[in-house]
Amino acid sequence: MAPAPSPVPRLRTARAVVFDTDGVITDSARVHAAAWKEAFDPCLAEAGQRRPFDPVEDYRRYVDGKSRLDGAAAFLTSRGLRPADETVQAVAAAKERLFVRRLREHGIEAWPGTVRLLRVLRAEGVPCAAVSASRHAPELLDRSGVRELFQAVVDGNEAARLRLPGKPAPALFLEAARRLGVPAGEAAVVEDALAGVEAGRRGGFGLVVGVDRTAGPTSAADLREHGADLVVGDLAELLAGQDIAQDIGED
Repeated sequence: MAPAPSPVPRLRTARAVVFDTDGVITDSARVHAAAWKEAFDPCLAEAGQRRPFDPVEDYRRYVDGKSRLDGAAAFLTSRGLRPADETVQAVAAAKERLFVRRLREHGIEAWPGTVRLLRVLRAEGVPCAAVSASRHAPELLDRSGVRELFQAVVDGNEAARLRLPGKPAPALFLEAARRLGVPAGEAAVVEDALAGVEAGRRGGFGLVVGVDRTAGPTSAADLREHGADLVVGDLAELLAGQDIAQDIGED
């Protein structure tokens, strides 16, 4: 009988693990990106720009991991625009409506590799937290059936209540580690967003894992440049005893 899977050596040293939600736990980043495109494109057309929002590269570079207002402002600024506060708020509000509609119409699922890792960590007594800049994180975790695997959730509602700055500031991750009762230096962060891995590095976490779902020409290198200690395409790669994971501990 094959031995039960366990975390690879570098992850095994962590006393707690803090996971980003969208794109790491749930397959919701694509839903966010599609909603952003539908919100941004009319704004770009009105400004006379012919190049639409790219739901892969533009989302990854300017929006992913940030609050709606910060993401909207960052992307519009990247196009050389100087949006008024009213414009940023209008785009962010449109994106919120579109995201909620898509979520209710199509539902959401958790990434299977992430669920496998979470169950192994739970069996080994490693506490886990879910973090998100979105206020929808609790609903996403409930709908995907993984809420019970987390001892703490710090979402956009909690960030607003506690006045925590958004990523790349590390406040969300640090609050999650505090709730798990583990110092940041003894915990790991798992993120797919550039702003998120930068937040993990700024927060002094002992290990920052980047998840490269896009597998673009520079996406893995970008994650490392922003602070990822190692990069995987799926979190099942962090389970030892699998062929795909054999070299992860040596990174």
